[in-house]
Amino acid sequence: MAKAKAAPSSSSGGKAAKKKKWSKGKVKDKAQHAVTLDKPLYDRIMKEVPTFRFISQSILIERLKINGSLARVAIKHLERDGQIKRIVHHSAQLIYTRSSGGTD
Repeated sequence: MAKAKAAPSSSSGGKAAKKKKWSKGKVKDKAQHAVTLDKPLYDRIMKEVPTFRFISQSILIERLKINGSLARVAIKHLERDGQIKRIVHHSAQLIYTRSSGGTD
């Protein structure tokens, strides 16, 4: 008789004891991108970016580790100089390619 009473109480107690614990989630590290344009970074942008086949603000942020506003300014400067040409002009996403080279 004592065993019969112990079984139901342990099963209900086990349910309450195994309460779900939520994980904290994945924490992304804060990006340490450059926010000012210095001479070495300017030279690197002017040398490397015109050789990219696909140029967008996101690509410059990812590859050169620069801020979004710097990427926009760099793209406008390169387009003004004629080193890159615009392919798509969307409201937020501008896509460019290198202006000289093969016929793609």
